[in-house]
Amino acid sequence: MNTKKFTLFASLFVIVVLIVGFSACDRVSQIIEPATPQMTETSEEISIGVVLPLTGRLTDSFSKPIQQGFELALNEINNAQPNSAQFKFIVKDGQSTVAGAVEAFNELIHQDGVSVILGPATSSQTEMAFPIAQENQVVAISPTSAATGLSAIGDFVFRVALTTDILIPRGVEVTQTKLGYQRAATLYDETDLFSTDGDAAVQEVLAAKGVEVITTEIFQGGDTDFSKQLTRIQTLNPDVIFVSCLSPEKPGILMQGHELGISAPFIVRTLTATEVQAAGAAAEGAITFVGWGTAIDTLGNKAFVENYSAKFGMEPNNYAARAYATLHILAEAIANAQSIDAASIQDALANIKDFDTILGKFSFNTDGDAVYNAKVLIVKDGELVLFE
Repeated sequence: MNTKKFTLFASLFVIVVLIVGFSACDRVSQIIEPATPQMTETSEEISIGVVLPLTGRLTDSFSKPIQQGFELALNEINNAQPNSAQFKFIVKDGQSTVAGAVEAFNELIHQDGVSVILGPATSSQTEMAFPIAQENQVVAISPTSAATGLSAIGDFVFRVALTTDILIPRGVEVTQTKLGYQRAATLYDETDLFSTDGDAAVQEVLAAKGVEVITTEIFQGGDTDFSKQLTRIQTLNPDVIFVSCLSPEKPGILMQGHELGISAPFIVRTLTATEVQAAGAAAEGAITFVGWGTAIDTLGNKAFVENYSAKFGMEPNNYAARAYATLHILAEAIANAQSIDAASIQDALANIKDFDTILGKFSFNTDGDAVYNAKVLIVKDGELVLFE
């Protein structure tokens, strides 16, 4: 064998040995160190898990608007950068239950290997699902859950809805100053975390302002008859009635209150245009504390309302708006991240500051909860407008 052939053979042998050695080291490192879930990535797609109540009692009120908000944002983001990696959803059914949301999170993390999950919908579901994301160091962002303290469990979990401890003090300050109420009644769903957390906050803030809570009535999610509770409230003649519950019960409460002839204004947290339409004339004069409304003059909001209405044949509600904003916030974080692994996306999300959204200038606080301006709206002529 001549010198050139021997040298070529030796070089090839060394390269093969190095490749085999590196492959073995890689396999060993995978055995020693547990695999970190990574965003499903090709040159064309970034997979994002989505947990929605596709079945069960929350389907109409939560799933449809959230899904449509995500869809509109997804199309905008992908069309804006056709030559870049495209977002792709892997959607799981949270079944409108805590157990369903937990199951969906586990499937997305352990079977689909996503690094980001959008959802779940309610605070009760979020309370149990967020710890799973945190334990596995997977980013989770709920567009709609709002009970106090749920994001404080760790640095991988975030929320886009304004939380109870931000929204209610601001709303009470605005409404009590203008209406001057001194005697209040409260009504809430005792089975739901968002509702119990909301009622507790209302009572705390009212007490601090010297407003007397003359009665508190309870019901359970899924109930349809509120006449006994509302009749007891009516006999005490409060100045105002605070309602804390999820979407399915809101129209029924307003309609039954109207049928009884209750004249005190209802203050119903996060009342949506869909619920106003369902309640009809009974919703007139109802007040709500929210983070968004069609009447809000924020950057891009008018275009969002027009585009959503044109695409889906209806105006967006709060849930649709927050879902839409959530995906744009995530897209901004991914664009700023050093890579698309969960840790990099988490770090980029934590550093979102004064980002322009349809909700207004948006930031995350140190707990991973949303920071932007709260709004107070009132139903006038069947429309939610600014309370002024």
